Amino acid sequence: MDKGMTYRTIKQEAQAELIEKKSRFIGAAKPVTTEQEALDFINEKRSKYYDATHNVYAYIISDNNIARFSDDGEPSGTAGMPVMEVLKKEGLTDLVVVVTRYFGGTLLGAGGLIRTYGKSAKEGVVAAGITERVYCHEVLVRAGYDWLGKIRHMIENGEYLLGEIEYTEEIIVHVGIRYDLLERFQKELTELSNGALTAEIVGCRYIDIEVS
Repeated sequence: MDKGMTYRTIKQEAQAELIEKKSRFIGAAKPVTTEQEALDFINEKRSKYYDATHNVYAYIISDNNIARFSDDGEPSGTAGMPVMEVLKKEGLTDLVVVVTRYFGGTLLGAGGLIRTYGKSAKEGVVAAGITERVYCHEVLVRAGYDWLGKIRHMIENGEYLLGEIEYTEEIIVHVGIRYDLLERFQKELTELSNGALTAEIVGCRYIDIEVS
């Protein structure tokens, strides 16, 4: 899967717990970029929860288009697949989710397992924070001090990301600009300054934009 210029993932490692008919479910999620990182996380949870009834998992890695899941002993299709479906429904990539279950003595049935594994996975992902990762240009604008107010106003009202401002003999304003807004930014800067100011592209990177 090609991540392209924008993709959705999670910000950080986190987990959430829920109880369903006395069974304890722990949904743990972590951002990863390789299959080995995903396997390491799965093994870490297996070691931590060695006495659990099941450690179900699913992960999606954009590099080489890898997507795998395991029911870990639960009836086929009732555990790993519901976890995977949560990741796909949310459009996420580069993450692993492990849902640990401690059996509480009451059978949930196939429908109950599907719902609860899915809910536990979703709560783990939400706890980790869903984020949209957007490919941005890093740009510098050099100008005299009298331009600062106008430049800041343009940035803050134009869907651009204001970064560091260096105060030297002139001001150097760092700006993050979405890949699809660069041309617009350059045009606005030219119009603002009647061609006196230009944008210097110094790099590119992904920037996280939190998804509500």
